[in-house]
Amino acid sequence: MTTRLIGFLSALLICSGVFAQEQQHMVRLAKLVIDSAQLENYNVLLKEEIEASVKNEPGVLTLYAVAEKKHPTHITILEIYESEKAYQKHIQTPHFIKYKNGTRDMVKSLELVEASPLIPSMKIK
Repeated sequence: MTTRLIGFLSALLICSGVFAQEQQHMVRLAKLVIDSAQLENYNVLLKEEIEASVKNEPGVLTLYAVAEKKHPTHITILEIYESEKAYQKHIQTPHFIKYKNGTRDMVKSLELVEASPLIPSMKIK
């Protein structure tokens, strides 16, 4: 009985630790509308920023951008950071600052939507 209880409590603590770690992830959607005359230049800067972030920043878990087929100037970026601290570090990097400054006049609107994963244990391959 005691061995089972210890085993159960150990499993519960492990699961709680994993869940707590996953809950720390910062997840959001960035929804942008880009000036159509500057879309090509925007996409170049976005690609450069995302590639540098994913390659060089361990706290950036996912940055995945998509454009709507019927409205290619409408872009949504799925952002997943290891933590709020990783996000704060990310927005201070030279490549992010270059992207923000370079696209300032290209972005017609920006909406940041905080999100919660519905299946937190699911990993992106």
